[in-house]
Amino acid sequence: MDRQLNFLVAVNALVLVVAIAIAGMDFVSVYNIQSMAVQVPELGLLAIGVTLTMISGNGGIDLSGIAVANLAGIVAALLLPLWVSADDNPMTYVFVFAAVCLVVGLLCGLINGFLVSRAALTPIIATLGTSLAYTGLSVVLTNGSGVRLGYIEPLDNFGHMPILGVPLCFAVFIILAVIIGGALRFAPFGMRLYMLGSNAKAARFAGFNQFRLLMVTYTISSLLASVAGFIIAARISSVKWDYGTSYVLIAILIAVMAGVRPAGGYGKITCVVLSAVALQMLSSMFNFLNISNFFRDFAWGLLLLIFLWVSEFDIRALLTPQAKPRG
Repeated sequence: MDRQLNFLVAVNALVLVVAIAIAGMDFVSVYNIQSMAVQVPELGLLAIGVTLTMISGNGGIDLSGIAVANLAGIVAALLLPLWVSADDNPMTYVFVFAAVCLVVGLLCGLINGFLVSRAALTPIIATLGTSLAYTGLSVVLTNGSGVRLGYIEPLDNFGHMPILGVPLCFAVFIILAVIIGGALRFAPFGMRLYMLGSNAKAARFAGFNQFRLLMVTYTISSLLASVAGFIIAARISSVKWDYGTSYVLIAILIAVMAGVRPAGGYGKITCVVLSAVALQMLSSMFNFLNISNFFRDFAWGLLLLIFLWVSEFDIRALLTPQAKPRG
């Protein structure tokens, strides 16, 4: 186990102990644990997308995740009633809903990937621009209102129902995290992505197609966001253009807290999952303390600044005694 993994295990244990001390054993009740598990996937999936794009280096980052998630849910919610009846064929409705979300995510990812790889735009500017564009499209499609889905049993079950004590949406999140973590560690995709992020010149000499790699990376990021959009729709039975306005900040915080280097070339999905769980426990503890959402946003922003500073600061240089110059 590396230092970052040990650190995140310790953080999770510390947050858990403090939460139990403050909120009592209710914090670790089956209901509260399942409630936290239901809320982790949407943020966790966005954070994995951010992680992949940060690993790619060159200032890589995807700021459009929550905009893609909201757009995917809105497009599916508006189109599905034209094709399938949720009352007559609820299971078919859910599968087609998921398929439409993935198609929207795929298209958004291809646009992001094209702007970053082929158009050579700075990733943070490109994805900020597409984030605004996707959000604007969502507003136009809904006239700024939310779209209610109503109670659709299979969809609601996916968002809330546990199997063997584990919520379905959390199980899907873990499966996707394992697949992507395995691809990063064992597949050529991962080796090339780490190489590109750590040494772009060496990546050029290696001879693989960097444009295609960036296209795939940003497409996967948006596909993960579209899965998050489906989970959001299942969990709250509605979709809205401004859902999760602080999710971009929190997704970046999760990635940075997991040890993903903003400069690229390093990041582990296991650490991202642990980081997402730690922040969710912290958020749940805030709920027990009745702390307002405004303070939470402040806390997430402060934590992000702290972890960004720590990631750039070499503490060993401070701890190592410096030789005094001889006079």
